[in-house]
Amino acid sequence: MTAGHDPVKLMKQQVGRSAAERVQSGSIVGLGTGSTTAFAIQFIGERLKSGDLKDIKGVPTSFQASVLAKQYGIPLTTLDEIETIDIAIDGADEVDPQKNLIKGGGAAHTREKVVDGLADLFIVVVDSSKIVDQLGTTFPLPVEVLPMAVSPVTRAIEKLGGKSELRMGVKKDGPVITDQGNMVLDVDFGAIADPAALEKTINNIPGVLENGLFVGLADVVLIGEIQGEQPSVREL
Repeated sequence: MTAGHDPVKLMKQQVGRSAAERVQSGSIVGLGTGSTTAFAIQFIGERLKSGDLKDIKGVPTSFQASVLAKQYGIPLTTLDEIETIDIAIDGADEVDPQKNLIKGGGAAHTREKVVDGLADLFIVVVDSSKIVDQLGTTFPLPVEVLPMAVSPVTRAIEKLGGKSELRMGVKKDGPVITDQGNMVLDVDFGAIADPAALEKTINNIPGVLENGLFVGLADVVLIGEIQGEQPSVREL
């Protein structure tokens, strides 16, 4: 099957397009990280090029987002230069029925939380495999940690009942290093009963920069599904 007819790719494209269509001229746009969000960035760029969209500035959440934005002609700005973000588009690794998220599969969750948390409208783009009844059931919780603090943080997380694994690089020897120069622990807590409490508790451990629980931040969740061979998009 060629990529052109790959239903999963088509579905990600449709969800990305669906989110990109909600961006209005004159907006500051938070540009998320990941494969589905990459299509949203592409479609925002295409709308700019065609003149359908004008006067947009993007705030990237990662090196990947910044490279894509430049590639598709989206002018970039920084948080020093703006006060609000009108709309942010980002993916997620898990979404629960209350629209709480686990993010950080791409190790960009710290910047993503800063940008997505500032947005007036935060749109999450996912495929249906990311929808869960309870967070923590299919995906470990990423925790960004200062390199010097990996051991004490691991011990503190174990006391909370989490099993930590240092994320290692793919095609790179040694651990994954974030855009901020830190390391990532992937923590298995099993089903997370109270995401809001756990988010605060983990972030209070000295040496933790940020964790991948996004509680009460998502406004709209767009879900791509494949029915038969046909991709479709629904809103949670």
